[in-house]
Amino acid sequence: MDKLKAIPQGYMTVGEVAGKMDVTVRTLQHYDREGLLSPSAMSEGGRRLYTDKDLVKLHQILSLKHLGFSLNDIKNRLIPLDTPAEIADVLMEQAAAVRQKIASLSESLRELELLREEVLQMQSVNFKKYADIIVNLQMKNDFYWLIKHFDDQTLDHIRSHFDKDSGMVFVNAFMQLQNEAIRLQNAGVPADSDEGQDFAEAYWNMLTDFTGGDMSLLPRLIELGQFQNTDHKWKEFQDIANGYVEQALGVYFSRLGIDPFQEGSKEETE
Repeated sequence: MDKLKAIPQGYMTVGEVAGKMDVTVRTLQHYDREGLLSPSAMSEGGRRLYTDKDLVKLHQILSLKHLGFSLNDIKNRLIPLDTPAEIADVLMEQAAAVRQKIASLSESLRELELLREEVLQMQSVNFKKYADIIVNLQMKNDFYWLIKHFDDQTLDHIRSHFDKDSGMVFVNAFMQLQNEAIRLQNAGVPADSDEGQDFAEAYWNMLTDFTGGDMSLLPRLIELGQFQNTDHKWKEFQDIANGYVEQALGVYFSRLGIDPFQEGSKEETE
């Protein structure tokens, strides 16, 4: 408990940064000694503390690190061998390493270009969102771009309730239910049918799992498919899915005799 109190809000320990960016603590300590990435602060107990801005800088360092081989690396790989076959094997291994590096560089370039697009679209400096976008790009989350549309309260909720694994589980569950909504809509399944209401119950359970009981988040989630200037296919997909979701949930809530969205609005104004 004392350790948690010693970490100021908005800072991460070296271990947390290492876990987010998939590097070792030793690597971060080495970058500190070399003057590449020094912590933004030190705790009272002498622990290195980093910010989301440091996370972005670390991503730049890791991307630049992949720009080429060092001379020592090349020399170590091209050691003298006795037969052409053995030399060919070494060259084959090096060629494989080069292909892997090319693939890694291509992925780093893709992440940089996508992050740049998001930065320009946001039109404001927000290192917290930049860091979230980087982490989601590395997770191969195709919906990384939604982050720029969320407000700080929703993002703080996501950061505190989801890690990489549970975050992807939720995204997959959400997309499966959106696809199911479109299937039911196209099949002409009435929203008040048993099948439609089974879907509504599953959808509501998904929403309550996400909110953790905080009903004030519901209106923000409903806006998920209603963002302006989003991909046309995404918005068309969401409009169809949300149309069925709203009908099914409307019947579901009516039968339960509740209005959770009105309750969420009340909580926000209290």
